[in-house]
Amino acid sequence: MSKDTIAIACDHGAFSLKEHIVAYLTKNGYEILDLGVNNTESVDYPDYGYKMAQAIKAGTVSRGILMCGSGIGISIAANRFPEVRAALVHDVTCARLSREHNNANVIVFGGRMIGPDLCEECIDTFLNTEFEGGRHERRVGKLSNPPL
Repeated sequence: MSKDTIAIACDHGAFSLKEHIVAYLTKNGYEILDLGVNNTESVDYPDYGYKMAQAIKAGTVSRGILMCGSGIGISIAANRFPEVRAALVHDVTCARLSREHNNANVIVFGGRMIGPDLCEECIDTFLNTEFEGGRHERRVGKLSNPPL
């Protein structure tokens, strides 16, 4: 793994998984930008998806990890920003393809949907997979510049 700063954020539904992943990444030499939450008190997941988007947009980090109960809501929130390509994944294949084909810069998990071991495998795959470019360049470009 290349060692750099990874942002991480979650809502109350994924707090315990976030804590596990922070420890895992720290043990593996990553710096963590923890955008919250820091307990299981109920919060609104969009606020944390927006915090991630702000960190990516500002260039504070280039990659991040988001989590909420299902992963759906927080990925929708983050993807409202053109700088973010957040991919909700449930397995290693999706983690790999999110990087190879979509150049995802944020990986998203459902804290109530995935176990910590599989989450670790998905993160390792995500962090170590390069974007293929080629035919995917044009498509990824359209994600940040939709014809409105």
